[in-house]
Amino acid sequence: MLQGKKILLGITGGIAAYKIAFLIRLLKKSGADVKCIMTSASADFITPLTAATLSKNPVHLNFWNKDNGEWTNHVDLGMWGDVFLIAPLTANTLFKLTNGCCDNLLTATYLSAKCPVIVAPAMDLDMYAHAATERNLTQLEKDGVKVIPAQSGELASGLVGKGRMTEPEDILKFLEYHFEKESSLSNKKYLITAGPTYEAIDPIRFIGNHSTGKMGMALAQSLLDRGAQVTLVLGPTKETLTHPNLKTIHIKSADEMLTAVKENWSVMDGGIFSAAVSDYRPKQAADQKIKKKSDELTLTLVKNPDILFWAGSVKKSTQTLIGFALETNNALEHGAKKLEKKNLDAIVINTLEDNGAGFGYPTNKVSILDKHNNFHKFELKSKTEVAEDIVHFMMHQL
Repeated sequence: MLQGKKILLGITGGIAAYKIAFLIRLLKKSGADVKCIMTSASADFITPLTAATLSKNPVHLNFWNKDNGEWTNHVDLGMWGDVFLIAPLTANTLFKLTNGCCDNLLTATYLSAKCPVIVAPAMDLDMYAHAATERNLTQLEKDGVKVIPAQSGELASGLVGKGRMTEPEDILKFLEYHFEKESSLSNKKYLITAGPTYEAIDPIRFIGNHSTGKMGMALAQSLLDRGAQVTLVLGPTKETLTHPNLKTIHIKSADEMLTAVKENWSVMDGGIFSAAVSDYRPKQAADQKIKKKSDELTLTLVKNPDILFWAGSVKKSTQTLIGFALETNNALEHGAKKLEKKNLDAIVINTLEDNGAGFGYPTNKVSILDKHNNFHKFELKSKTEVAEDIVHFMMHQL
């Protein structure tokens, strides 16, 4: 799977760097071309000569070669690789990547990299569990970096716990899976709806809900990771996502979302509609702020367009359509009715009765019901993992 792949390997100054010699050998045996960038601290654990001999390429340590005065072009390095793997990733370099620090060749190359970036953290258990480290890893993932979580085991300090760099064999498997995923949906187009809709009462107030858009963003990222082209119709949210294959259409109201869906649905191979669309909107939105003149205010609400129903009604036989049902009771019964009524291929069902599921949580617990009445239940997982389950189900079960 790695035959002919160009692996740019960044090595930082942690004790786990001693394992990198074995990792380089595994990569070379798999047919990969490897170039190494080392920080000055990493040379205390593995020599540049070792890395150069095993990779069969010169090792890059500094912005310039002191022997011949030549400049090392970090931009060229960032453009060369099919993936930039940083292993081990120390807490210090993690902080630098998260904050855009550019004080050595490795961090400069990271800021210039056009390819996917994957990191394998390694540090002592208290450092790995520290709130600052957790915050930085979360931010790095938001920036689109893939993190291979550290493993539990005996650490250099003599303590036992989570912080060991993932073993080279497992890093190799992760890379193989990355490249397998990267092309599995190439040339496919998908439409994702995500986030809430806001229905104006007046220029200040609106009817909305607590959706953050995180689930839809995770679905978009999972499809992008597999090489798909994604159009994301996104309601008001603080969440952001960037990718060369991503087109984001920002909307506020259900009518605006319907317009965006109608303009794009016909050319799609499939869609996952995870947006929490307001069922009703004020019949008439006031042009000016409504003043507080009495103890009661009566609003007349009218039904919003059913976007998912529309998409199902015009769905081609070649298109796959998945909807979401967030329920407070009788989730399976309501989900089954929605599946049939809206001509879906499958529906993702979750309920507020499950702790950690629903709006605002980083986790979700879902079940998937398909049009053949197959029912699959999943445990509580991060929304990133839930998105992987849904996309995998779409690819292999529908």
